[in-house]
Order: sequence, then structure tokens, then C-alpha cells
Amino acid sequence: MKGSAFDVIGDIHGQADKLHALLKRLGYTPSAGTYRPPAGRQAVFIGDLIDRGPAQIEVLRLVRGMIDAGHARAVMGNHEFNAIGYVTPNPDRPGEFLRPHCPKNLKQHREFLAQVGEGSPEHRNWIEWFKTLPVALALDGIRAVHACWRDEDVARVQSATSHGRLDECFLHRAYQQHSPDYHAMECLLKGIEIALPNGTSYVDHGGVLRRDARTRWWLPEPQSYREVVIVEPHRVGDIPEAPLPNDYQPLPVHGSPVFVGHYWMRGTPQVQAPKVACVDYSAASDGPLVAYRWEGEITLDAGNFVAVGA
Repeated sequence: MKGSAFDVIGDIHGQADKLHALLKRLGYTPSAGTYRPPAGRQAVFIGDLIDRGPAQIEVLRLVRGMIDAGHARAVMGNHEFNAIGYVTPNPDRPGEFLRPHCPKNLKQHREFLAQVGEGSPEHRNWIEWFKTLPVALALDGIRAVHACWRDEDVARVQSATSHGRLDECFLHRAYQQHSPDYHAMECLLKGIEIALPNGTSYVDHGGVLRRDARTRWWLPEPQSYREVVIVEPHRVGDIPEAPLPNDYQPLPVHGSPVFVGHYWMRGTPQVQAPKVACVDYSAASDGPLVAYRWEGEITLDAGNFVAVGA
């Protein structure tokens, strides 16, 4: 959409009330069951529309209506990708699925299945729609991806998109651990993770014990685990100040600014780097739903964040 200004909106996770409030705060007006943006603007949803929250179908219908009307764009989040894998048969293991139906995965996905009706026509319809969501978007002046932008991974996934949807063969390969397609989707949808040293672990926001941690991949020259690892503020002390391994490769951003979600940030919204902004501030729990109002600037400005619903 040439010449647009964009409102990049963070992970919603079924929090419809927060989404209504944020869109109204941004100046969007209700229209035919969805919202119309102010003149010259377009919304960009950063993924993770589903799971956890109380009104996931309402969120999906609202966002899809905005996209169909030309008022918004959206990228796929890891939760939409997980939802696809959860119902897609595994061709290598008859009777099983690409995303295993283990207790951990069911716990994460249970609320969506309950609200949509597992196996219902509506469930199947939304899964097919998820397959049409691009994994990354390069728009007029910005880039949007759920977790991490790496050029070669974006190119790999885009080459596997046929007729506006992910190729089924690619989808199967993307669930085969250690394949190039698996690593590409892991990077774009989950970011760069690093194994913690010397048996170190921590408990994440979902209560899961982790020995691999998400990283601030955008930092140009990080020196220690504690500097680069993303954890909740009260968990920082769990991360050692040990030097990073020599093979850790940061991905500082050059060119157009990159917007991401995914990371469950806390506190006052701020830019992560001059050309990187995260818009996920834990709206799925007690945090606000956050948007960044991009007006064409090359260097991002924390004054352009808008947050509601904390």
C-alpha cells in the first residue's frame, strides 16, 4: 500500500476487549462489523491472534474483516503455525500429527480448540485461513515478522508460498527437526534461541522449565548471556553473566525498520534498537495491548507507542 502510514499491533491472543479499545484509541471507526482506519493508515497485525484469551473467534473475525476490506495486513505467528501443525496428519507417522498432541501442546492450545469446536467446519475454515497468512511482510518502508528477520530465511519461506498459501510439502518439511525449512520457520516465528551454559535453566512466563532461551538477536555486539537472553525481570538473576559462545551470531538490522511481537515484554514500551521495535507487552495476561504508530521515520521513536488495557 504505497505511501501508507502503519499501525503495527502486537500479539492479541484472543483479548478482544483490548483490541477494540486499542483500535478506538488509534482513531479507527467501527464499520460493518470491523474497523476502518483513519485516512492514509493501515493496521499490521504481528501474529498470535489465538490461544489463551477469552474471545478468540471475535478477534479472528474482526482481523479477517479488516484484511478483507483492505484496512489491514497480518503475518503468521507461531501460534497460528502451531494450530496448522496440530491438525495436519504426519505422513511419516500414520495416526499422528505434525504437532504432537502431547500434554504440553494441548495445554497451550486447549482454549482455542474449546472456543472454535475441535474438528468443526469453523475450525477447519480458520486453519485454511491461517495457511494464507504470510510469514513475513516487506511493506513500503517497514518490515514485519513475528519474531526475527533473517533475509535468507524470509527468502526460503517465500519461495515455498504458492497461490498465496504455504506449500504442503514445505509445511511437512518445516516440522522435521534439523531440516533447513524447520530452522527457517523456527527463526522467523520463534526467534534465535541459545542453550544456557553449565546446566542453567529458568521458568518462563508459561511455567515451563527451559534450558534454551530467547535472545535479543538485534543487539550488535552482546558480550554475555545475561545481556542477550530475554526473561521476565524477576528471572534476570537466573541467567549467568558468562561470556557468549564464539558461534553466537547476532543479527543487527540495517535498512527498513523491523517490527516483531512474540517476546512477552514488560514495563513501558520502548524500542529495542534504532530499527527494531517489539509490540508484544504481555496482552495475553495482565499487560497492555500495544501498537507502534509508524509515520515514515527511519529511526524508531518510543513516543510512537500506544498502549491500552494493562
